[in-house]
Amino acid sequence: MEISQSQKEFTLEISQSEKFVKAVTAVPRQWQWRLFNIVLLTADFLMIGLGFRVAYFFRFELSIGIFRMDVIPNVNYYESIVFGLIPLWLLIFSMMGLYNRHNLLGGTQEYSLIFNATTAGMIIMMAAGFFQPTFIFARGWLIMAWVFAVFFTSMARFWLRRLIYLLRKRGFFVSLAVIVGANNEGISLAEQLMGWSTSGLHIVGFVDKKLPAGTLVHKNLKVLGSVEQLDNIVEQFHIEEMILASSAISSRDSMVEIFMQYGVNSGVNVRMSSGLYEIMTTGLTVKEFAFVPLVGINPVRLRGGDQALKKLLDLSLTIPGLIVISPLLLLIALAIKLDSRGPVIHRRQVMGVNGKKFYAYKFRTMCTNGDQILENYPELKKELAENHKLKEDPRVTKVGSFLRKYSLDELPQLFNVLRGEMSLVGPRMISPEETEKYTKWELNLLTVHPGMSGLWQVSGRSDVSYEERVRLDMYYIRNWSIWFDLQILIQTLPAILNKRGAY
Repeated sequence: MEISQSQKEFTLEISQSEKFVKAVTAVPRQWQWRLFNIVLLTADFLMIGLGFRVAYFFRFELSIGIFRMDVIPNVNYYESIVFGLIPLWLLIFSMMGLYNRHNLLGGTQEYSLIFNATTAGMIIMMAAGFFQPTFIFARGWLIMAWVFAVFFTSMARFWLRRLIYLLRKRGFFVSLAVIVGANNEGISLAEQLMGWSTSGLHIVGFVDKKLPAGTLVHKNLKVLGSVEQLDNIVEQFHIEEMILASSAISSRDSMVEIFMQYGVNSGVNVRMSSGLYEIMTTGLTVKEFAFVPLVGINPVRLRGGDQALKKLLDLSLTIPGLIVISPLLLLIALAIKLDSRGPVIHRRQVMGVNGKKFYAYKFRTMCTNGDQILENYPELKKELAENHKLKEDPRVTKVGSFLRKYSLDELPQLFNVLRGEMSLVGPRMISPEETEKYTKWELNLLTVHPGMSGLWQVSGRSDVSYEERVRLDMYYIRNWSIWFDLQILIQTLPAILNKRGAY
C-alpha cells in the first residue's frame, strides 16, 4: 500500500511529549477511573458512617448542657438507622454527580456538591420523621451528623485529590488533548492549561491548517498535522480532549464538520473557546432573540446571590476581626510613630471594580523620603519599575520590615473591605500605572474587587513572578466560588507564618 505525502509529513520524530503519551496509555484510563470511583465510594461510606458515629458520641456519650440528658438512646436502633441511611446518602451522592468524572478533581465544585447532597439526605430524613411518627430520632444527633459528614467526606476527598495530583505527574488520571488552531488564542490556551500540572490535561500539540507538521509553536509543542489529518492524530496520540480555538478556524463549515465528526463521539470531548479569550472571565450568557441564540458578556464576574454571599463572608469575618485586633492596631500605630517620622497610615491609589480608583490603606513601612533614598540605587529603581516589588528595599524602616514579614502592614485594608472597595479574597491590587503592563488582562482583573489575600499570596507571595501572579489571578476569577474563598482564607495564615516571599 502506497503511503501518501501528507501521511509522510504527519510522521514525526518521537519527542518527549510522545514518550509521555506512551506512559499515560500504559494503563487503560477506564480502569484507572473505575478504581478511583471504587476508592471514592469506599471512602464516602466510611466517612459518612464516621460522621454519624462522632455525632452519636457528642450527643449521647458526651455530657453537653445544650442537650437533654434524660434521653436514653438505644444503640441498636441508631445503628439500624445508620446502616439504612448510608446507602441512601451514597445514592444521593451518585445522583448529584459526585462520582461523575467531570465533577471530580477540579476546583471547589466537588465540595459544594458534597454539601448539597448531604443537606438533601438530611432533609429526606427529617421529612421521613414528619410523615412517619414512629420514626423517632434525636434532632441534635441528626444536625451534628450532617456537619460531621460534610466535614469528614470533604477532608477524605481533599486528601484523595492530593494523591491523584501526585499520580498525574507520573502519567495517571491524565487526558491527552490537542488544540486546533496555533494562533495567539491557541497559544494562550496552551499556556494556561500547561501552567497547571494538576489540571489532568496534557497538551500533546497543535493542529493547524497553515503551519506544516513539525513546526515548533510553543516551548516543546509542535504542529502535529492539519485538520484533514485529525483522524490519524486522534488515533496515534490517543486524544480524549479536542480544544478548538475558534478565532483560528476561519471557515464556519470547518468548525461544523469537526463537531459533526467528533461531537457525538464518546471517545473524544470537543470543547470550543469563546473566541473572546481575553474577556471571558466575567462569564458568558446565552439569550434567544426571535429564536436566535446570542452570546452576551457579563459586565462583572459576580452578580446576585454570588455577590451577596461574598459580601456576607467579608462582613461576617471583618467586623468581629476588627474588634478583636483593635489593641494590636493601636500597638502597631504607636511603634510606627516611635520608629520614624511621618504618618501612621499610607494611602495608595489602586484600581477597583470596573476601573474605579480608590485609596487602599496600609500601615506605613517606608521612610517619608523614600524616593530620594531610591535615587542612590539605580539598579533597584529599575527592578521596581519592572516588578513593582523589591526584595531588598532600602526605603523600608525597621518596624516596617517586621510588619511586611508577617503582612501586618495590610491590616488597615480591613476598613477598605468594610467600605466595599476590597474583599478578603480576590486578585492582587494593581495601581493605575500597572494597567499598561497587564494590557489584555486588565479587563479581567477589574471585574471583581481586589483582595487582601488571594491565590497569589498562598502560592508564594512576592516570590511569585509577575506573569505567574496574573495567571493565578485569572484562574481565581474564572473559578470563583464561596468554597474557593474559604479554602484560600484557611491557607492564608500558614502562608504568612511560613514567611516565604515576604518583603
